[in-house]
Amino acid sequence: MRIKGKTAKYLQKLIDEGQPIHFSLIDPDKVKDIQSLSKVASSLFKAGTSAFLIGGTLGVSKEKLDSILSVLQDFSVPKIIFPSNINLISEKADAILFMSLLNSDDLYYVIGAQVSASIIVKTIGLEPIPTGYLIVGHGGTAAHIGRARVVPYDNPELAVAYALAAEYMGMEYLYLEAGSGAPDTVRPEMVKFVSKYSEINLIVGGGIRTPERAVELVKAGAKALVTGNVIETDIERAIKIIEAMQRVYRIE
Repeated sequence: MRIKGKTAKYLQKLIDEGQPIHFSLIDPDKVKDIQSLSKVASSLFKAGTSAFLIGGTLGVSKEKLDSILSVLQDFSVPKIIFPSNINLISEKADAILFMSLLNSDDLYYVIGAQVSASIIVKTIGLEPIPTGYLIVGHGGTAAHIGRARVVPYDNPELAVAYALAAEYMGMEYLYLEAGSGAPDTVRPEMVKFVSKYSEINLIVGGGIRTPERAVELVKAGAKALVTGNVIETDIERAIKIIEAMQRVYRIE
């Protein structure tokens, strides 16, 4: 049995307590001003974000990744890499979502990149969090780059099949991704259906712009939500999403 690291234990404790996890996604390529990032990160931290995810699909260098991580060291929540490829690995992070893009037609994204990254992750002592990555609906840039056979929004049965496969292969999380800036989120009906038939912890991201939709997804069974674009475009709305998720926890 794999021994869970500090970050995995922290996340599991939140899940066990029934507290929805909120991941603030920071794309290094979209950060133009480090001082502004510090202010934004402080606002998210004070609002109650559970952890920072750091990553992006295009244009991210190791140097930029490290500079972002250095700023985030000031905040006492985990800094977790959300990798698009093996260039997004840094010893400055606490952990990495060690992901397999389950619905990719390219074996590189299913297992090839993971083989290449595994020794690096081991050598620098980065905590891996085994995660299945499933692109749904819109898909966006991630689907294009990852050559994904996208799961339709209205096909929860197919999503369940992937969820069970990920669960049976020992993955701790399944990340249902609608794509950065997606016009719609993964539908709550799909989240509810997958939660009913699989025990894997669900992360949902892509297109989450309102507190109301965030609450719907949590009530449907999502253990964690990821917001990224809304942080870049409307920090006050991002804070309202975090606060709404916390109210669900307090009420329940």
